[in-house]
Amino acid sequence: MRRRVSPAVCGAVIATFLVALPAHADPENPGLTAPPGTPSPASSTIPSITPSAAPTAPTAPTASTTDPRPSGTPARSTRAAEPGAQPYASYWYPNTILDWNPATDPDARFNRSRVPLRPRTSDPALKANPNARAGEGKVASLVSFAPTSGNPSQGSLDPNYYAFTYWQYIDTLVFWGGSAGEGLILAPNATVIDAAHRNGVKVYGTVFFPPTAYGGQIQWVRDFARKSGSSYPVADKLVQAAQYYGFDGWFINQETAGGDAALATEIRSLMKYARAKGPIEFMWYDAMTESGPVSWQDALNGNNDAFLEDGGRVADSMFLDFGWGAGALASSRTHARGLGRDEHELYAGIDTEANGYDTGVNWDAVFPTGQPHVTSLGIYRPEWTWKSSSGPADFRTRDSRFWVGANADPSDTATSSSWKGLAHHVAESTAVTAKPFVTGFNTGHGDFYNVAGTRVRTGGWNNLSLQDVPPTYRWVVESTGTRLTPSIDYGDAYEGGSSLRLTGRLDAANTVRLYQARLPVTADTRLSVVVKTPAAGPTRLKAAVAFTDAPTAFTTLDLGSTGGTGWERKTLDLSAYAGRTIAQLGLRAEGSAASYDIRVGQLAVYDGAVDAPAAPSGLQVLGAADVSPSRKSLRLAWTASGSGQVHHYDVYRRDAGGSRTYLGATPNDAYFVPQLDRAGSETVTTIEVEAVSTEYGRSPAATATVTWSGEPGEENVALGRTATASGQCNANEGPAKAVNGSVTGGNSDKWCTTTGEKWLEVDLGSVRSLSRLVVRHAQAGGESAQFNTRDFTIQARSGSSDPWRTAVTVTGNTAASTTHPVTLTARYLRLSITRPTQNTDPAARIYEFEAWGR
Repeated sequence: MRRRVSPAVCGAVIATFLVALPAHADPENPGLTAPPGTPSPASSTIPSITPSAAPTAPTAPTASTTDPRPSGTPARSTRAAEPGAQPYASYWYPNTILDWNPATDPDARFNRSRVPLRPRTSDPALKANPNARAGEGKVASLVSFAPTSGNPSQGSLDPNYYAFTYWQYIDTLVFWGGSAGEGLILAPNATVIDAAHRNGVKVYGTVFFPPTAYGGQIQWVRDFARKSGSSYPVADKLVQAAQYYGFDGWFINQETAGGDAALATEIRSLMKYARAKGPIEFMWYDAMTESGPVSWQDALNGNNDAFLEDGGRVADSMFLDFGWGAGALASSRTHARGLGRDEHELYAGIDTEANGYDTGVNWDAVFPTGQPHVTSLGIYRPEWTWKSSSGPADFRTRDSRFWVGANADPSDTATSSSWKGLAHHVAESTAVTAKPFVTGFNTGHGDFYNVAGTRVRTGGWNNLSLQDVPPTYRWVVESTGTRLTPSIDYGDAYEGGSSLRLTGRLDAANTVRLYQARLPVTADTRLSVVVKTPAAGPTRLKAAVAFTDAPTAFTTLDLGSTGGTGWERKTLDLSAYAGRTIAQLGLRAEGSAASYDIRVGQLAVYDGAVDAPAAPSGLQVLGAADVSPSRKSLRLAWTASGSGQVHHYDVYRRDAGGSRTYLGATPNDAYFVPQLDRAGSETVTTIEVEAVSTEYGRSPAATATVTWSGEPGEENVALGRTATASGQCNANEGPAKAVNGSVTGGNSDKWCTTTGEKWLEVDLGSVRSLSRLVVRHAQAGGESAQFNTRDFTIQARSGSSDPWRTAVTVTGNTAASTTHPVTLTARYLRLSITRPTQNTDPAARIYEFEAWGR
């Protein structure tokens, strides 16, 4: 889509279409870069709806005489040949997708979503904001989670991720990507599809034809629309990919110049053909016109309406480019109605990539106050909230302001800012429409993982496949006294990496609205709440339930007292309400407490006893890759449970002494384990996979074994371990980047901080014998030698309560990498930086911190 750039900033743009990112590229938008040492790349970039761009076309291999692809078409990027390597989301060119076969693509089965699109509803009587409207304008969110070629299929061991949780305000998520140097067609990965579908949100992949100035070739467009007999081969593959992976449609962004009316006609015919073979949907971007040239209309009119309706339905919707005004949208609405189409199938585009909620938007043109919505809204790059943040907590604050408003309360969006949050305009929708409904308030990322209240893994992770349906209302608290503060707490969890926490002064009843729902109650329906209090005693908490016959009136059920400080389950019988339908779920705190503090680890509505599914079978290791002498990555597969409704499968390794360590989870029947560590000199490790039902009953485990050879040697025992830090420059530059084993991933492949005290701590997992420590500074990652760390110390300790012992002191360093021989045993290491650069630049930049030993 079009860049809207002022002349003053044009010179700041450096862009690329190459597969390998430049030294200072932002991985969330490989087309935009920042100068070396820029603490927050997102804050210095400009709006662009081009996923990756370059001033010149990419270098491409020359086609041989036997290659059916036209000259200048690169083949699909290949991955490491090892069968245990990381799988990624699929991406292609129009001709390379013709060769794609899920039966022979080793990554394909890891990208399959097993979560069907859930139905959802929106009751206008339950909307949080009086200005919001239900059932009118929709919201499409165009999100780049990572570069086209860099979207892991099933999450990763890094908590810093765009873990989106405001699904109640969007209807469609476009998995944004595509570039001339990687691939033009990008299918969404399984984790995003799973999370979106669990919330009733459709997911589209992207087909991107870039402008010729940024590597686009009109031959690619012709290859895309090429007809063979009565069929369109690329369309057949688009349908096959959507059906196999389980997503809903494609966003078509055709911006390559050189087309003509015949080509435009073929593209329309291709969409009609694919829709007939579907089910599959298309969203068309306002760029190419019916006569062939690229000419943005900023409206629906006679130059582009045939892409929406042409003797029948063509695209299911259209994304209007950013230049619209009130008159253009009003005329577009009239034009759509004249075609027999709903005006809400038009999405007025806004570009938030550069400025987020500081973006100027003519809200009254699309969502006029007190009047019907004129069109729907398309938001380009809302992940600005993550890219521009200084870390996970800052991201959550920014994301709340973006979607809910400045007051973190969708019922109160009053602010002097023109950006009042999407909650001000669009009423919440809910996918809590069927039983069982279970949530642990798990957002799909965190710094540890708990199962049934037990810590089974330490260290950061992200996996949106495991995200629960987030609360519909974040946060609506009704009280005549001091209002409690609800929050998603990342310090403890019952299931996953987070829980709900209520804190503050309790001096009057507080009703916390959580979920809008549509759940019928029968004679055996149960409501279960898992809670945790700082001390044994009264919870002062009640479950609050409203029914559709009186949707705003809550009935409360007391949760009683706790007997200790651990997680405790309170199960309530709802049989007295059989025949009614739950419209809202919430909590009510009553009584008094100067410092009220309670965690809610699970909220569930289900019928009868908790069911356990049958065990999976046939667990096998498809392949293993040796990361080091004592670490492997694995590809696993199994046969799904033969009975019972499965929410997901948990994957463990069996430890000495009978305990287990959590390796990950998926709703799929295949899983990639990024990190399996050898315990001592063990020769065999047992892997276990158990099914978890939709009611969170657990099956017996299927087992398989992994064999180790040789004796463990010296290795980097800090690799992939849990790292924490004093701070970070932005979300792309967290402490995990300093122990990821890479210095070649560009400007964001480092830990960076500008905090007053600058420190990085690494937990090696157990006490290790260390022989040398290595620090790779700015120049090792391709930045200027002026940014190499000048003065620093490295300290060590074996226990978390032990005093730190200084092992290394360095002053006056100028080298890109420094190696420090040591003889010590330690579990924890701390790198403290007292002078971060050779000049006055305040940012510390560490591309890798290595600890070599056994």
